[in-house]
Amino acid sequence: MADAFFFLLLFLKLFLSNSNPVANPQFPCKPPNHNSYSFCDKSLPITERAQSLISHLTLQEKIQQLSDNASAIPRLGIPHYEWWSESLHGIAINGPGVSFSNGGTITSATVFPQVIVSAAAFNRTLWFLIGSAIAIEARAMYNVGQAGLTFWAPNINIFRDPRWGRGQETPGEDPMVASAYAIEFVKGFQGGNWKSGAENESAGRREIGQQRVLLREDGENNNDGLMLSACCKHSTAYDLEKWGNFSRYSFNAVVTEQDMEDTYQPPFRSCIQQGKASCLMCSYNAVNGVPACAREDLLQKPRKEWAFKGYITSDCDAVATIFESQNYTKSPEDAVAVALKAGIDINCGTYVLRNAQSAIEKGKLQEKDIDRALLNLFTVQLRLGLFDGEPSKGQFGKLGPENVCTKEHKTLALEAARQGIVLLKNDKKFLPLNKKAVSSLAIIGPLANNASNLGGDYTGYSCDPQSLFEGLKAYVKETSYAIGCPDVACDSDTQFHKAILVAKRADFVIVVAGLDLSQENEDNDRVSLLLPGKQMSLVSSVAVASKKPVILVLTGGGPVDVSFAKGDPRIASIIWIGYPGETGAKALAEVIFGEYNPGGRLPMTWYPESFTEVPMNNMNMRANPSRGYPGRTYRFYTGNQVYGFGGGLSYTNFTYNILSAPSKLSLSGSLSATSRKRILQQGEGLSYIHIDEITSCNLLRFGMKISVENVGDMDGGHVVMLFSRVPKVFRGTPEKQLVGFDRVHTISYRSTETSILVDPCEHLSIANEHGKRIMLLGDHVLILGDLEHFVTIQI
Repeated sequence: MADAFFFLLLFLKLFLSNSNPVANPQFPCKPPNHNSYSFCDKSLPITERAQSLISHLTLQEKIQQLSDNASAIPRLGIPHYEWWSESLHGIAINGPGVSFSNGGTITSATVFPQVIVSAAAFNRTLWFLIGSAIAIEARAMYNVGQAGLTFWAPNINIFRDPRWGRGQETPGEDPMVASAYAIEFVKGFQGGNWKSGAENESAGRREIGQQRVLLREDGENNNDGLMLSACCKHSTAYDLEKWGNFSRYSFNAVVTEQDMEDTYQPPFRSCIQQGKASCLMCSYNAVNGVPACAREDLLQKPRKEWAFKGYITSDCDAVATIFESQNYTKSPEDAVAVALKAGIDINCGTYVLRNAQSAIEKGKLQEKDIDRALLNLFTVQLRLGLFDGEPSKGQFGKLGPENVCTKEHKTLALEAARQGIVLLKNDKKFLPLNKKAVSSLAIIGPLANNASNLGGDYTGYSCDPQSLFEGLKAYVKETSYAIGCPDVACDSDTQFHKAILVAKRADFVIVVAGLDLSQENEDNDRVSLLLPGKQMSLVSSVAVASKKPVILVLTGGGPVDVSFAKGDPRIASIIWIGYPGETGAKALAEVIFGEYNPGGRLPMTWYPESFTEVPMNNMNMRANPSRGYPGRTYRFYTGNQVYGFGGGLSYTNFTYNILSAPSKLSLSGSLSATSRKRILQQGEGLSYIHIDEITSCNLLRFGMKISVENVGDMDGGHVVMLFSRVPKVFRGTPEKQLVGFDRVHTISYRSTETSILVDPCEHLSIANEHGKRIMLLGDHVLILGDLEHFVTIQI
């Protein structure tokens, strides 16, 4: 098992490496001719340096900076800069800022599991370390001229609909989990100079493999510097690619104030407020009739209310869609003007470059609007050290090719895949298999012998790609393979007979089914939740032919309706691996053969096929029984499910004991004098108070101490999930909602203690129909497994 403390020591060691990059990228402020400008003076405040740079530019030079591919300014010694690089779960080939070719010295980078898989680990420390590892590789690639410093990740949109092609990129359907992931990934990626986030434990202890590690907390970063820039995307209510006649480029997301407050916006608020992300991306779609990249209220709120210090980019060509797809403006110049005035700073694409001059000439845009955007852009570049001279002499200048695809990063990727794998079914403890007792093994399915399918989208070139077949064959020498279907679409059953013959001969059979990027990706939503084509028939045919019950392994980021397999006794075990990255094959083999005890939990609800009758363009989260609308996500969904949010099994069992938690909370000492007077005047009929009437939410916080006992004979990680249920005073209150989570390592037949911080203002409140947070008075229920603990909130 991986040693977490080892990971942390490695993380520190990497920054002290004496490696030297092979080549250097082009950079501003080169001596002796171009380092005398005041914007090159590191002793000056960053804002002053940025303003100095702006003052040296002509209007045309300013406009040429408003694209992702910012033009060079030779007379000032400033080379061109490409803002668009991608790092969703490793350095990706998407975006022109990254190059693994053209004679570069770095030809691959660590491919971590797709985000939805890492999210299934429910491990904050893991997320932080993944962000940190990717950052090291990104800086190393920058140092040899193969990447930029500004990366457009993470994707923190809510996985609202199971058909969404990009749900795989997200941390799932719960806004609290998405928020936590955003905070940890961004902190790790931007340099880890801020506190690592310890909502559940003050010292930030989390399970990594077999160990629990104490993360060092350095406090606030006083110099405001950045190792790299992360970007929270896509703001907001973006979760539809192409469904029926609806396209992301023209879709108008009609969102209630209530859903905006408690579902769509929390991850973006957390990403910026607590994660301190230095970039925000606006999405293609419109929100309530106004294109997201033209909504001044949504783009200015982060700066005014969330202390955002960074730049805002459009999604690629999203400024063009304001006019061309949304038909929101009457001309291209109007689209450029409305976007810049609303708050975007950079346009991914060339639309602003081509239309800004004309917009100024027609009086629709002023130079001061461009200067405002440039101030934000240059400030981020200065925080990244781009104008501090030779990069090799900077804080991260010694990172190079030897810091990419390291043994430690590949081990971390393996640990992430291990922790994210979810065991969904295990009849009669069929798993784990004893490899000494397995004489032969058959692996069947079009996904089983193709390593390129294991990364999901926004993926780079893997360090050591390995197919699932190769990983399993390492455990059983006599391992055979049959494709079963010609591809994942599985439109033909002509190769079924070969798969059935292979299955009949083997001692044990593993069928790999599910999704790949031909079924779900950017610009492609699914229509059905069933396994594609004839895959279901393949699985059932093999299960009938096999000597023993088979093991079904499911790939893909989106939920699938496998009700047929869930209820079939000939299918003993079901394992979801999602897109597990380059080490997924080894992680799966370790789980199947008992070298790792699975502990992952589903970060999204798995719906039945009947859910496809729900219109994908309906953005409402809450159920409406009168219209036959079942709601969305575990918080509001009232229909049947195949597997629920948080579902997942282990090879051992666990019991809980609540060690301490209050039974009553009084708000009287936390209210303003004005609020107390109003409440007294209202009398006994009061059922709730507004959160903004509470003057000190901190005084209400409490830690719920929990004992977790492993009552089985195998050690393993376990995800503790604490939910709350509020009094049913209003229509549309959540069925339940996640309060907190922690991943703990447990020893067989021993207890482990943990504590989850409960902030009543955040965790026990709801959004009313006007999008205002309120706290309901009365009995709230805290739910821990089968246990329920009541907390009465009173004045």
